[in-house]
Amino acid sequence: MAFESRKQALAGNKKFLIRMFKYILMAGILVFVSAVIGTLGYMHFADLGLVDSFHMSCLILTGMGPVVEMKTTAAKLFSSFYALYSGVAFLSITAVFFAPLVHRFLHVLHLDEKEED
Repeated sequence: MAFESRKQALAGNKKFLIRMFKYILMAGILVFVSAVIGTLGYMHFADLGLVDSFHMSCLILTGMGPVVEMKTTAAKLFSSFYALYSGVAFLSITAVFFAPLVHRFLHVLHLDEKEED
């Protein structure tokens, strides 16, 4: 999934849309895997049901914060580490999602700069 270099022509719309689809799919997979990790962790460590675990996982993953008080030390430790992971995951997933758009924007600006020379 390499981008064209600054010396290459801008990718066509079809190639760009395919690239966007691939990156959106990758971001979606990362969100899904992260939500599954959180859901399973909360089910195991906090003894929550499936729906409550998924709810908690999604809220932590998006930065909204917890909704259920963690009562055991294991649950508190899992929740802490999952929150740290979620902060990094959220930024990484956002970067993956926007990478093709930012690259295309910068490539267009670079092409405009070449035309002025």
